[in-house]
Amino acid sequence: MEIKVIKIGNSKGFRLPKAILEKYNIKDKIELILKNDYILIKPVSTPRKGWEEAFKKMHENGHDQLLIDDVFEDENLDEWI
Repeated sequence: MEIKVIKIGNSKGFRLPKAILEKYNIKDKIELILKNDYILIKPVSTPRKGWEEAFKKMHENGHDQLLIDDVFEDENLDEWI
């Protein structure tokens, strides 16, 4: 695929077609990987984006309680020392 390089202010850039953006799940950022004689474009993935805010809301609503105890009554913790 050939794409035209365009002037953007004092720099130059290029536009990626919507189909490519959707196919490779490219959102707001990409990573440029520079190799010997080529440039690799990789989407930046942020799978945990928004988790911090979601956990704060869970805490405020009291939805962050353990479902099961993290230590059982019959558990021998000495064997871990």
